[in-house]
Amino acid sequence: MWEEKNQTSATDFILLGLLHPNQYGLLFLMLILLIFMMAIVGNTVLILLIRIDTRLHTPMYFLLSHLSFMDILHISNIVPKMASNFISGRQSITFAGCGFQIFLSVIFLGAECLLFAAMSYDRYIAICRPLHYPILMNHQISVLMAAGCWLVGTINSTIHTTYTLHLPFCGTRVIDHFFCEIPAMLKLSCADTSHYERGVYVSAGFFLLIPFSIILASYGQILRTVLHIKTMEAQKKAFSTCSSHLTVVVMYYGPFIFTYMRPKSYHTPGQDKVLAILYTILTPMLNPIIYSLRNKDVLCALKKVLGKALMHRN
Repeated sequence: MWEEKNQTSATDFILLGLLHPNQYGLLFLMLILLIFMMAIVGNTVLILLIRIDTRLHTPMYFLLSHLSFMDILHISNIVPKMASNFISGRQSITFAGCGFQIFLSVIFLGAECLLFAAMSYDRYIAICRPLHYPILMNHQISVLMAAGCWLVGTINSTIHTTYTLHLPFCGTRVIDHFFCEIPAMLKLSCADTSHYERGVYVSAGFFLLIPFSIILASYGQILRTVLHIKTMEAQKKAFSTCSSHLTVVVMYYGPFIFTYMRPKSYHTPGQDKVLAILYTILTPMLNPIIYSLRNKDVLCALKKVLGKALMHRN
């Protein structure tokens, strides 16, 4: 460890990482790389299917394609650096590299939170007010929603990244995490960050609690409407779509809220790492699986594309 510190610049940080340099660490790295590849392939296939199949040219799938794109970028921001550090034996990350990781991570975390709320609104309109769907949820509105998620996420990330990187790091520059994340960075600062932490809680409330409340309210109304649907087939289709959305939402919001809504003194490295694995590595891999296996439209589009590919091959 001391050799590593001596080889790095005075402004560099040391990432202790998630993996220990032994055979178990190597096995865990191989598992993470497998999850990484599944996330990249799964989300890429989902984006291509949505683009190719005209039946998927709807606001819901347009928003879903943005979710997949965010997942690809998010996991790519974390795993390659973690893997390269383990393989090379170096644990350092430059000041600029750390800032870049924070900037991208906060963009995707914030934008996805807003995007989940937009997707729940889309399902609410589609199921509870189907006759008004072409007016209240058309392509133009879905474009504005997606653009708004990206824009607000970027503005929020710019503010937090700028403030975090301007904090004085007087003592150790060792980050007990596998990537640069704001809660882990605050522990290194020798300044009083209590005022900034309150700002983080306000930001987390906007990006976590408000969208989560919108999601719960939307699906509460959807549940009431679905229970009044007379045909079992329509009920099953509605439940299938909504349950897949809710599964992803709970997996994403749960650990995210637990990480960013707690005071700095309550954070432990072990907990932060486990929670971060859920919303930075596992969720991007599970999203395309959940949305495709539980969705007949996506499965039909996949079968159609595979069928055409086999026909051309023969």
